[in-house]
Amino acid sequence: MQAAIFVLVVLVFVAVSGALVRLVRVPLPVLQIAIGAALAWPVRGIHVEIDPELFLLVFIPPLLFSDAFGAPKRELMALRGPILDLAIGLVFFTIVGFGYALHWLVPSIPLVVAFALAAVLSPTDAVAVSSIVDRNVVPARLMHILEGESLLNDASGLVMFRFAVAAALTGSFSFAAASLSFVYAVAVGILVGVAALFVAAKALQLLNRIGGVPAEAQVLITILLPFVAYLGAEHFGASGILAAVTAGLLTGSTGIFRFLGVSARMQTISLWTTFSFVFNGALFIVLGLQLPEIIRKVPPELSSRHWLLEPVLTVLLLTLCLIALRFVWIWIGDITAGFAARLGKRQAEPFGLRVRLAGSVAGVRGAITLAGILSLPLALQDGSPFPARDLVIFLAAGVIICSLVIASLALPVIARGLVEPGEDAGAAEERMARVGAAKAAIAHLESIAQTDEEDGDVPGLKLAAANGIVAAYRRRIAASDEADEARAEVREAGRLEIDLRLAGIAAERDALRAMLRRGEINDHTARALFTEITLTEALLNGRQTRK
Repeated sequence: MQAAIFVLVVLVFVAVSGALVRLVRVPLPVLQIAIGAALAWPVRGIHVEIDPELFLLVFIPPLLFSDAFGAPKRELMALRGPILDLAIGLVFFTIVGFGYALHWLVPSIPLVVAFALAAVLSPTDAVAVSSIVDRNVVPARLMHILEGESLLNDASGLVMFRFAVAAALTGSFSFAAASLSFVYAVAVGILVGVAALFVAAKALQLLNRIGGVPAEAQVLITILLPFVAYLGAEHFGASGILAAVTAGLLTGSTGIFRFLGVSARMQTISLWTTFSFVFNGALFIVLGLQLPEIIRKVPPELSSRHWLLEPVLTVLLLTLCLIALRFVWIWIGDITAGFAARLGKRQAEPFGLRVRLAGSVAGVRGAITLAGILSLPLALQDGSPFPARDLVIFLAAGVIICSLVIASLALPVIARGLVEPGEDAGAAEERMARVGAAKAAIAHLESIAQTDEEDGDVPGLKLAAANGIVAAYRRRIAASDEADEARAEVREAGRLEIDLRLAGIAAERDALRAMLRRGEINDHTARALFTEITLTEALLNGRQTRK
């Protein structure tokens, strides 16, 4: 009963935070962390013990799957160089640089434990960044790089974290074994993600062939997909996070949703949007719930001289160290990319100083860091306490909060003016897609109208209905807006109109899929238009059923 009440309380305050963020001038993640801390701070406040494995299983797969599914694949593929550079190269650079800096700053932390903390701090949280600053303020190229980095560095950071913890437990470390284990975790994680997506597609295809299956059953398969991918990869000792990300990245391009009915598609879109908001909010509230207990247990290593000043300064210095390491790595990568472009006789696209600084400050830490650091074992193999466990948990929580606060204060200032005023490229692309889809529908409807009348149809009625719909599509092209639904004057004309509209919608969908495959539009544009098409199709099917 207590667990159920706790879940309900968290959900209530996630909803409350969504309303409060309109009234207070603070980013949503910071507000949710403050709400969690306020709930836990009183003597009789809410206290919860987190099982890290359960925490990872419940929250991380659906969130990463949702983020990967919504990520613009065209842009991620075009920017794969800098994304992989940050997701893999920066992770190792952070582990080495931050690990030695932490051991020097706090000598009581063994070097291998410092490496473990550096590894778990290397994953970033782009969801928090998008909540802190408007996408229209940060350059689109930088935002896409941050999104792609956050999807992939979760896997690389946690894999290296496990190696560091294993080294701390056993007292030994093999670089060759760690390298092979890393390659295995990545390769098998990707394969399991692909396999889980294949199984889900076959299951949906089977339900589609059976017919009459409730839409809720189809939706349930899409909900289970990230969990199946995650658990399958973990079962084989691979990266469950990378498996869930792989399944999310490939879901849109594989066309798995064509096996879903109209109602199931609508429910899936709505459900995943709600899941993303609820799970992200719950994560930050749970993080806030941990803060009072962590603060009450300030490690003596940081409070020997000043109970409050020394811990705060330590956390601040470590956060600034992470930002500095990111800045150096981005700067080096930018210079290297420019040099490679000149060798290849290509035009270089260097980042300016402010963009590099914005990319460095935007590397905030979040849920993956919290879940990973709480999974530290309590004792070594000989039964002795795990060295500096409470200390590194305190530092990890402090860095999460500090990185969020610094980004909230500094990122809007740094990013102001980086995006040139003018028409949004996404809006222009969406308008182009609307026109292209409407033209495809017109061509298809005109070819249908020119065919012979079906048996039982009133002569000329199909042509008249088609002309009405074509006129509506032409108005959409002229205004780049949705067409108003023409009202049928007779029952038979209404039936033909619906049939022809559905045929036009099918042509629109095929044209949008072709544009997406050719890279003419990205996933954001395609998803917005597919949603509109699905809603229109559901409305027409409802009218057809009533007739």
